[in-house]
Amino acid sequence: MMSMQRKETVIQFGEGGFLRGFVDYFFQKLKEKELFDGSVVVVQPIEKGMIGELNKQNCEYNLFLRGIDKGEVVDEHTHIDVISRCINPYTEYEAYEKLAENPDFRFIVSNTTEAGIEFVSDNKLEDKPAKSFPGKLTQLLYRRFLLGLKGFIILSCELIDHNGEELKKCCMKYADLWNLGEEFKTWMETENDFCSTLVDRIVTGFPREEHEALCKRIGEQDNMMDTAEIFHLWVIQGDHEDELPLVKAGYNVIWTDNVDPYKKRKVRILNGAHTSMVLGAHLYGLETVGECLKDEKVSALLKKCIFEEIIPTIGDTQDNRNFGEAVLERFANPFIRHLLLSIALNSVSKFKARVLPTILEYKEKYGSYPQGLTFSLAALIAFYRTDAANDGEEIVAFMKEASVADILKKEEYWGQDLSPMLDVVQKWYDCIEAEGMEKAYGEVLA
Repeated sequence: MMSMQRKETVIQFGEGGFLRGFVDYFFQKLKEKELFDGSVVVVQPIEKGMIGELNKQNCEYNLFLRGIDKGEVVDEHTHIDVISRCINPYTEYEAYEKLAENPDFRFIVSNTTEAGIEFVSDNKLEDKPAKSFPGKLTQLLYRRFLLGLKGFIILSCELIDHNGEELKKCCMKYADLWNLGEEFKTWMETENDFCSTLVDRIVTGFPREEHEALCKRIGEQDNMMDTAEIFHLWVIQGDHEDELPLVKAGYNVIWTDNVDPYKKRKVRILNGAHTSMVLGAHLYGLETVGECLKDEKVSALLKKCIFEEIIPTIGDTQDNRNFGEAVLERFANPFIRHLLLSIALNSVSKFKARVLPTILEYKEKYGSYPQGLTFSLAALIAFYRTDAANDGEEIVAFMKEASVADILKKEEYWGQDLSPMLDVVQKWYDCIEAEGMEKAYGEVLA
């Protein structure tokens, strides 16, 4: 139970595992360090959700952060009680609307999935509530504006580029659609800060297989238990450290005027490493990321790709090397069973976004193609020959039958004709097909 009633200062759109394992953890820790004296009100952003379960537990739950940090195994338990109440705007619209009236509210955080930040033209101001998340937010902001109160610091955590800017664009469109006036749009622009952010933490959610054991460990039943890795990074465009002292509290939070370089680092090193590793490793007979890190050949190729090809291409800085080392620790996390085939979903589009830009930039920079990453493209082609490939029907059908040359020419897949790469990719593909993955790994590592 909460020991005292704290003032409500944060409105949170979303009650899922990610926000409860990321943002609410930070607010909880700031409270414990006496750097934050507020509490969080959770708003359920869609009609069906989990706030009923949270309310049953007085909005409290337990979070377990587990992983490897600087070589040490970490298993941290935190009891989260920073949420004061939950509101379902579909059944409690008046309570939702009243949030606008409280001048103590300063922050809005959201994670409404990648599809959540969208403009839906049939939403109306009179809807109770508007269906889309930006529609609901505009209703709240407009009420706030009419009351003459100051605006919010809005921290979007959805996994899309420039999430804060995209959210603001949607709210501006609703202001136009609903004829809310230029004065309101100016207030939205000048009195609110729509911060784009990059969030990075693997949140594994409800621990179904371990639930009973973890309940025994803490001595209570918790049906909203959450689990996540220990690693975290939150890059926020703007600077509100004075009101939200996350850096002072010792967390890996970066206030910046540009999130893009951090996004590039994450996509190229973390996501690029995943995508370049998993398809060859599956053909080699492995099932999980953890197994990959324990295998001498697969882990050696992973390190080659990260430290000899990706990082030299995007910038061989100590920060990037530290990030690369952290990626290896995260992949080796003994508490997470990350299946290769779940990462393999839609690998053609993932390869285009995560790995191909590094291959092309490496060639431009060094005059030759990187061996490890081009090997991973050959492994992708070999993987798509198997029945394990999971992608769009047309892509799977084409990749299964087409020659390596025709696949590389397919501009709609890669954004350009990759025929200049044919010799090196064909060499590795032939090696995989003729000798098998084990020998092929030996060749590329030689």
